[in-house]
Amino acid sequence: MSRKRFLTAAALALPVALVMAGCAGSAEPASSDGETTGPVRIGVVNSGDPYWETFTEAAAAEDIEVELVNFTEYTQPNPALAAGELDLNQFQHVIYLATYNVASDDDLQPIGSTAIYPLGLYSTQYDSVEDIPDGATVAVPNDESNQARGLLVLQSAGLIELEDGGSIFSTVADIDEADSKVKVEALDAAFTATSLPDVAAAIVNNDFLEDAGLTAEDAIAQDDPSDPNAVPYINIFAAKAEDADNPTYLKLVEIFQNSQQILDGVVEASGGTAVIVKTPVEDLVTSLTDVEDDIRANQ
Repeated sequence: MSRKRFLTAAALALPVALVMAGCAGSAEPASSDGETTGPVRIGVVNSGDPYWETFTEAAAAEDIEVELVNFTEYTQPNPALAAGELDLNQFQHVIYLATYNVASDDDLQPIGSTAIYPLGLYSTQYDSVEDIPDGATVAVPNDESNQARGLLVLQSAGLIELEDGGSIFSTVADIDEADSKVKVEALDAAFTATSLPDVAAAIVNNDFLEDAGLTAEDAIAQDDPSDPNAVPYINIFAAKAEDADNPTYLKLVEIFQNSQQILDGVVEASGGTAVIVKTPVEDLVTSLTDVEDDIRANQ
């Protein structure tokens, strides 16, 4: 999910009926040797981004026909995949997929990583995290998913300590104030950027950077893709569990990950915020399982 289209897992709502844009019929079945026998139908929410054309051309050069199926709602591609209307989808991060699986009792699986869209910490008063004084106030979004993610960013930056190391469910109530350098105030996500004159720093969602006159390069801290806490926010290709080892699908992931032109297009389409990652699939699967377990435990 790009900066213009990013949805948090908390926003997931399953539709009563499947409504798809430009999709009818079902995906072609796989042959007995695991190879697909027709076009590979991939559900996306941004098929107009130029890198998708580059991707389909690169796949065609490897004798794989790709049909992109564009959706208008984030709630649509996972049910479509589960129903066999698609072979793959690529639009979501691990948390979103975990939330869908738990809510629908499904078992869709990640088969490859694409990018992470870091959540950044910004300041108009300080040039680095180290410059922020003890006891200063830092703002974070108050919605559940972005608040937890923002707190993990602050912890990674050494500004706060979260009880038990923090999780995707952390709130400001979980801050160990005695071991934290700053105070944290939760604000509406739309107002964290406008609060910058009044606070030492603020977590600002990518959607609000441009209006605030900020760019991704202005961040003084952000998600560290190498931090295990960031893995649930990595965007992925997803498939049905029985197709997780399909060689054609894995080849498409390889094409996506190994084409510099495609990867440059992903970064450009995100306004420069995307960070390309090649996370081992086993790490993605482990993260998915852990998040699903956490969601069930917190229901």
